[in-house]
Amino acid sequence: MDARIAALRQQLVDGQQALRAAFEHDGNPQRLLRGRCRLVDKTLQTLWQESALPGSYALLAVGGYGRGELYPYSDVDILLLMDAEPDGPTCGLIERFISRMWDLGLNVGHSVRTLEVCLDEASQDVTIQTNLLEARLLAGSRRLHREFIAHRADHLDIETFYSAKLAEQAQRYNRFNHTPFSLEPNCKESPGGLRDLQTIIWIALGAGLGARWQDLATHGLITPEELRALRSNERLLQQVRIRLHHIAGRHEDRLVFDHQESLAASFGITASSGKRASEVVMQRYYLAAKRITQLNSIILQSLGERFTPLATWETFAINERFQARGDQLDIVADDVFQHAPSAILESFLLMQQHPELKGMTVRTLRALWHARRLITPAFRRDPRNRELFLRMLQEPRGQTHEFRRLNQYSILGAYLPNFARIVGQMQHDLFHVYTVDQHILQVLRNVRRFVVEEHAHEYPLLTRLINDFDRYWLIFIAALFHDIAKGRGGDHSKLGMADARRFCRAHGLAREDTALVVWLVEHHLTMSQIAQKQDLSDPEVIRRFGALVKTERRLTALYILTHADIRGTSPKVWNNWKASLLEELFLATRQLLQGKRPQQLLGISERQEAARERLRFFGLRPGTEDAFWRKLDTLYFMRHDPEEVAWHTRTLYYRPDSPEPVVKARMSPIGRGLQVMVYTRDQRDLFTSQCGFFARMGYTILDAKIHTTGDGYALDSFVIMDPNESEVAAHYRDVVTLIEHELAARLACGDCIDPPPPGRLSRQLKHFPIAPSVILQPDERSQHFILSIAAADRPGLLYNVARTLAAHEINLHTAKIATLGERAEDTFLVSGAALDNSAKTVQLQAELLEKLRL
Repeated sequence: MDARIAALRQQLVDGQQALRAAFEHDGNPQRLLRGRCRLVDKTLQTLWQESALPGSYALLAVGGYGRGELYPYSDVDILLLMDAEPDGPTCGLIERFISRMWDLGLNVGHSVRTLEVCLDEASQDVTIQTNLLEARLLAGSRRLHREFIAHRADHLDIETFYSAKLAEQAQRYNRFNHTPFSLEPNCKESPGGLRDLQTIIWIALGAGLGARWQDLATHGLITPEELRALRSNERLLQQVRIRLHHIAGRHEDRLVFDHQESLAASFGITASSGKRASEVVMQRYYLAAKRITQLNSIILQSLGERFTPLATWETFAINERFQARGDQLDIVADDVFQHAPSAILESFLLMQQHPELKGMTVRTLRALWHARRLITPAFRRDPRNRELFLRMLQEPRGQTHEFRRLNQYSILGAYLPNFARIVGQMQHDLFHVYTVDQHILQVLRNVRRFVVEEHAHEYPLLTRLINDFDRYWLIFIAALFHDIAKGRGGDHSKLGMADARRFCRAHGLAREDTALVVWLVEHHLTMSQIAQKQDLSDPEVIRRFGALVKTERRLTALYILTHADIRGTSPKVWNNWKASLLEELFLATRQLLQGKRPQQLLGISERQEAARERLRFFGLRPGTEDAFWRKLDTLYFMRHDPEEVAWHTRTLYYRPDSPEPVVKARMSPIGRGLQVMVYTRDQRDLFTSQCGFFARMGYTILDAKIHTTGDGYALDSFVIMDPNESEVAAHYRDVVTLIEHELAARLACGDCIDPPPPGRLSRQLKHFPIAPSVILQPDERSQHFILSIAAADRPGLLYNVARTLAAHEINLHTAKIATLGERAEDTFLVSGAALDNSAKTVQLQAELLEKLRL
């Protein structure tokens, strides 16, 4: 690096440090953003003067740099514009100029194009066209720059550009699940991020309406209140992004858990008695993002109406308060909501009732935003408004879109004040990836999806159940209230019951319907806990659950709500295994309530006969199974369903005394993952070795049934799944032979399988650690003990538990593995002499806790 470049580089470093110090002193984002632009401008202009490049060339700043906003670690995007293709010596000068920019320590995004090529590429790519909109001359030919500006305007069709930017925004929203309320949002790209504001400016620029918020106000596109909101919320997001860059020491736009506490500290926010500092700063961010999504929707529609004026749209009356303009719902007068406050809720109901309407006009949206203040206690007590709200839940369509719109414009929180308390509230349970309000709306969407015919192929049983369910909209109410009491302290299910009961009574629901909704809110966690933590082959589990639900109607409603609830937490939490457990519990309990005998309640002889029927189907002669079945006891037949018994028998009937380990794997009956059977002479640490083998292969054990025959053979069954490939069936078929051969070979050698390597700790667990717990208590018949553990999930967790149990000579009979995001909640049925000794039991629990700590 030559001395000249070193000196310029040091000037940049000193200037950026001064800008950072000034920002930390006064928090003014514009001073830093524009200050860094001026600093880089001056440096590049110096380089240009020393470059000897042709005077007919022009150096342009584009993108965010062209806009005059350079964040601390943002790329410096430039366009070297030429009037003709360069010759060989000029190419060398260009390469040297770009190389010197990199030597300055700048992350340069550069393009080198002739004017003709530049305009041609812009006409084919809306991203390039957008970047060029904000092009700013840094150095070089003013004539070429003026020519570029003139041709750029000629090549831009504003209506096409507007449509392209809307499509681009829709695709971006899809990537982020249409919500700004994920727990680790991107302050630039997520809905409600800076990109939403930039999209408005780009379209305004393309339409020749200016590049500043004041310009839009001058043209009547935004109100004075909206102007203030745009400036204040943009300022907050700019501060957030600048601070993220400083904290990370690099380009970072995601509010990841790693940075949230530091971000709060940089704003001077400290923890309170009820909230972490990170929760406070994130709630501020969410409220700003929510307001930005509102403004984005309103202003983009305003711009669209400028290109296609509403006056040219066909209009027809809906009623005395509303009309349709084209495919938009419109109020007939600006003061409709002041004169008829009930029209606030009516507007959303009309959107549900008129599928030809695709949205609301700008004046309707603006009027709704201001009308939220009209929703007072008197408004909530008005029978007309209560009827309208119920009708919105009862309509055959539109709940998903309209309740999201109700929340977006703060109408839902105004009508249900307790809902307002959970807007933007984070959940640090490591398996919810949305704030509480967004999770509730996601659950509502999932329940609604079961009703829609187009989605019947996704979950056919649930679709059939909900369409046969009289007044299924009661489940919508339960979905709205199931988590509404989170964050208040205490049991949110109990507190939510009270809210749900008040709502139902106030809205005139029948006693029977009120009782159902309240019961669903109270027990919305019960079914998932039983399905994932208890032994569904145990008849008593089914009987107790049946006694709790009492009626088939309650059971069906709870199954629908539970399914929707788990799927609404995170894409990582839901899988086919959880679906199969819920369905098994539902079907068995329904049979019991119908007076039939579910499989779990069959006696030994009935189970054996069902298994024999399956064996005959596969061509095995009667009596073939006898020799093998004589080795098995009552417990085996009670814990394994007839299909499993038949599979084991087909594999082992001709080798019940096999001297070599037998390992057989197949696709799991649930359609994903593998079912693995191991049959071998029992040996010390056998279960530990098997856990170690699966962990080293990267598989998660979802279920394990451990059985020892009377003559000393172990017959163990596992359901395993690759957490990274849980939806790829072909992946499992490829490894079946590998598992069968490798595991059998390891067990035959009798070698203890090496423990799995420690897994990498997730970012969530670093910042929101889970305090491990170990609960050991006798089962209801006092024959075995139930061991329940909760800990941070990681590779080798089950291996460490199994090794500790083996060291204390504890026999493990079944293992039920429940993984909820980053949290493992596992339940084991165990026995052993040590469990009858209180001192040894305390020692076992202490050792388990030590193993579970990170």
